[in-house]
Amino acid sequence: MKLINIGFGNMVSAQRLLSVISPDSAPVKRLVQEARDRGMLIDASFGRKTRAVLIMDTDHVILSALEPKAIRSRVAGDEEEEDREDEEG
Repeated sequence: MKLINIGFGNMVSAQRLLSVISPDSAPVKRLVQEARDRGMLIDASFGRKTRAVLIMDTDHVILSALEPKAIRSRVAGDEEEEDREDEEG
């Protein structure tokens, strides 16, 4: 299982991650509010400004203080490391 650091020591499973989106648009704000109402919202921003919203395949919505670009690079970095290990091993 690959885990991705989403800030402040919080990790999510890379296999469960569907998308990483910016929280600025009205539809995303509605999605976050609906998740909050259903009890499926996880706030991993530790009181900081939410810069990324992670949508999981378990119907959970996770808020992160990291930029979507930073999370994307962490996902890509994990995949590149795994490819190197496969070539070596």
